Amino acid sequence: MKKKVVLAYSGGLDTSFCCIYLTRDLDMEVHSVIVNTGGFSEEELQAVEKRAYEMGVTSHHVVDETINFYNTCIRYLVYGNVLKNNTYPLSVSAERVSQATAIANYAKEINAEYVAHGSTGAGNDQVRFDMIFNILVPEVQILTPIRDLKLSREEEIKYLKEHGVEMNFEKAKYSINKGIWGTSVGGRETLTSNQGLPEEAWPTQVSQTEPKKLELTFEKGELIGIDGTTYAHPTKAIQALQAIAQPYGIGRDIHVGDTIIGIKGRVGFEAAAPIIIIKAHHTLEKHVLTKWQLSWKDQLSSFYGNWLHEGQFHDPIMRNIEAFLTDTQTYVSGKVFVELHPYRFQVIGIESDHDLMSNKFGTYGEMNNSWSGEDVKGFSKIFGNQVMIYHKVNG
Repeated sequence: MKKKVVLAYSGGLDTSFCCIYLTRDLDMEVHSVIVNTGGFSEEELQAVEKRAYEMGVTSHHVVDETINFYNTCIRYLVYGNVLKNNTYPLSVSAERVSQATAIANYAKEINAEYVAHGSTGAGNDQVRFDMIFNILVPEVQILTPIRDLKLSREEEIKYLKEHGVEMNFEKAKYSINKGIWGTSVGGRETLTSNQGLPEEAWPTQVSQTEPKKLELTFEKGELIGIDGTTYAHPTKAIQALQAIAQPYGIGRDIHVGDTIIGIKGRVGFEAAAPIIIIKAHHTLEKHVLTKWQLSWKDQLSSFYGNWLHEGQFHDPIMRNIEAFLTDTQTYVSGKVFVELHPYRFQVIGIESDHDLMSNKFGTYGEMNNSWSGEDVKGFSKIFGNQVMIYHKVNG
């Protein structure tokens, strides 16, 4: 009997090579799986399925992870206001973790002896996929034809042509990866340290120029409404905000980061909805959380984002941090007012029943209603007492 292998499949050059190589050279029973994290249309999914069967797979399966991706990952990136290096909303790295997990679960479901992916030996994804497979399905052997055979793009094309595969072998000028939490853009310019992406490289062109005001409604840290419309699930609110804001060119940037394998890399991204949501959510939190809640959130959220980027989603410390982040969101409810402009946006302010900036207790820099001047004199002496003693003792 043929050995059964689950292939993480996208329909591109690398995974097309894997299909042919696994079926014809290794004589394996290939079950291709594409994991949708909110970046594929129904038409695109149908085209990928058609191509998979043309490549000789035994079965093709679509896993729609969009809602699960949000429930298990994105919501905590929002709770934590996670922007890696204060820039990147972890669009692709978080997505890869969700995809690798779904592939591993499907391999268990169909009792596959092998699992395969098309990563090369030069990036983060090989580590994320390998590690998660080793954690979740340690009894399943991992196959990585592109990496193991050290194939160039030209060698892959030559092999596929020899096996009668017809597809568009022209490499796109820019590599695009789209998901619900943002779209990455890679190209010649991102391989340098000094060049930015040209306007035509961005997947969404700027078509909106008139300023637009938005009212975003949060409930316990989650975006649930826009301009009075309430959505059935936060994923729908994210997609609606993306449709409104992306044509302004908001959320474009280039992230410079340290890869898991020890080299630095650059990637362009456009993520209007994630950037607006995180900044709006953070503003709301600054009004409703205490100083030490905000301080500890910053520290734990930074660790959470970095560890997720490294693919360590299944470390139990992540569940511990998620429990903390969830608890901090109890009173993070209210409205945030945002104004959109071409290439930028501004958070105007918030309204919340839990706003701690209440003039019932005092107005900063003007008037207080909760203490006297004498109270402040005594407090100031006590608050600085130990530092005063230090300077007295040490001259």
